[in-house]
Amino acid sequence: MPTQWGKFDMSAYAHSDQEPMPHIILTPQGRPPGTESIVRIHSECFTGDLLGSFRCDCGEQLHESMRVIQEHGGVLIYLRQEGRGIGLINKMKAYQLQDDGYNTVDANVHLGFEADQRTYEDALAILRDLNVKDIILLTNNPEKLKAIDDSSDLTVVKRMPLIIPSRDENKAYLDTKREVFGHLLDK
Repeated sequence: MPTQWGKFDMSAYAHSDQEPMPHIILTPQGRPPGTESIVRIHSECFTGDLLGSFRCDCGEQLHESMRVIQEHGGVLIYLRQEGRGIGLINKMKAYQLQDDGYNTVDANVHLGFEADQRTYEDALAILRDLNVKDIILLTNNPEKLKAIDDSSDLTVVKRMPLIIPSRDENKAYLDTKREVFGHLLDK
């Protein structure tokens, strides 16, 4: 798949061939990941990734990850767990609550969900399938670090920060990520 960052090989991972929304894997064309690889585990964000919303930094993180992985090698795992795992329709409801003054966490909880319902078991299984064992994790999210650290056969050898400058439109969102979720962001 040719992109503005270079050519990528793309694969789909699913629990069955009938699954309509598989996870997507990108690697630089002809350069499969090695046992030690840069890894980005990116959760789907329709509004940021596809529509370029400035409400979050997701699309910019995705694109910067593609640039880094194209330049240095590695693998991008695109997990299909929209809106911190609550789905697109509920994410839109959460957006309405955010417009009414809720932060992203309080909006999800108000809708009856946990603050973050994402899981990383599928990403870990994909990494095992790709024979990636030692990971340079491209993330600011301590939960992703913990998910890998809790596995017995994968090791984070280094965390590579993924800092995207804030905008007026996403400053409160990034503050919530830092203050509530403990994301490792520069101020």
